[in-house]
Amino acid sequence: MPDRSTYADPSAERFWTGATVITLIRTVAALVLCLIGVGREELTWLVVGLGVYWAGDSLDGAWARWFDCETRIGAVVDMLCDRLNCAAFYLGFAALQHEMLLPVSVYLFEFLVIDFFLSLAFLAWPIRSPNYFYEVDRRIYLWNWSKPAKAVNSSLFAVLLLVTGWWWLGLAIAIGLVVFKCISLRWLLQLGLPVPARLPQTAG
Repeated sequence: MPDRSTYADPSAERFWTGATVITLIRTVAALVLCLIGVGREELTWLVVGLGVYWAGDSLDGAWARWFDCETRIGAVVDMLCDRLNCAAFYLGFAALQHEMLLPVSVYLFEFLVIDFFLSLAFLAWPIRSPNYFYEVDRRIYLWNWSKPAKAVNSSLFAVLLLVTGWWWLGLAIAIGLVVFKCISLRWLLQLGLPVPARLPQTAG
């Protein structure tokens, strides 16, 4: 029997929760730090901004679970803010280190387009967020939103680029992520996206 806590409660849906406040604060803070880094042409500021983004992203999710305020609205806001912070860091990084432009471009295409589509697909089912996609398809969940999958998609690329400075390694990882995400996309399209029932007509 499925755990009912994985399913969304329409009466609990709202924009303002402790988790979304944390999301917005970390988004603005990380964005400002990245902009300072680009303006001063100092990588350190960008790395600090990336750290604030990652720490805040972990905290808002933990807060939502601890205080039982996970909402579909919050999940979508978190996804949007993730991509803003991600783009701010990587575009700033490529602006400071031009040899990283190609791997960063491939990675951003993967994260901002393919992964975003996959992540938004949870809205076709009555679950709270992609973290519960195992209720729909366990294989797609394991490849995309399990803890190891999240770590590979969000942190491995950045860490290896920063530590090694090898653009070709970053490019190889980014291409690999595109391949994995395209496979997941194929599975999702084979699964099909349910269309919500039409609302009953009201008398005019």
